[in-house]
Order: sequence, then C-alpha cells, then structure tokens
Amino acid sequence: MNTKLHAATDQNGRPLSFFMTAGQISDYTGASALLDSLPMAQWLLADRGYDADWFRDALEEKGIRPCIPGRRSRGKPVKYDKRKYKRRNRIEIMFGRLKDWRRVATHYDRCPSVFFSAICLTATVIFWL
Repeated sequence: MNTKLHAATDQNGRPLSFFMTAGQISDYTGASALLDSLPMAQWLLADRGYDADWFRDALEEKGIRPCIPGRRSRGKPVKYDKRKYKRRNRIEIMFGRLKDWRRVATHYDRCPSVFFSAICLTATVIFWL
C-alpha cells in the first residue's frame, strides 16, 4: 500500500484535518481537498510540492499569505519568508508523533479506510496531549 497523507495543523503543530491520496497522485490533489477546511490563519507553510499559482491565488482569496518555496523547475523564482519557513519543522514533528504509534508507522492496516481511521484516532490522542 502506497499512500500519501496531507495534513493541516495549527501553529503549535497539532493536527486539524487530514486527506489521504494514493502515493503516485500529485500534491495538488491534497491541496485542493484541504483548501476548504483550512482555518483562518495569517500564514500557510507548505513544502515545494504545493507550489502552484492557483493554490497561491486561492490562499490569497481566503486572506492567507503563502509561505511556499518555488519548485526548482519554476521559471520565475517566488519570494517567500525564509525565517517563517523554518517553522515548518512543527509539521514534520507532528508526522513524527503520528509515527510513534506502531500501527501508523508500519502501515499495519492494508485497507485505506481502516488505516485512515487509525491516523484519525492517533491524531485525536495527540491533539489532547
């Protein structure tokens, strides 16, 4: 089973919403799925996989400033706040805390819906710690 988990977190790195796609699917699919569930925020920190003009425009319409580095293949470089981008490690820490649970780390469940349920249960416990 090859899956990719897209997540939105708060400023402290606590999980708010998830979307799971197949591993070979582009990050744009996860970005469009999570766009409606994003809370009101000043900034959105994301990695290069979410660099798209339509995503940046959609964030601007919601009043959220994107802090996303441009893809290496982008013709015109995009400016982003490098100091703010260093705080993206909180998202990586959240994924690491999810993987502290053996069932999530080893993809113990082969059924995607059961695996996603395990992720949600783990995130609920993490959120209240």
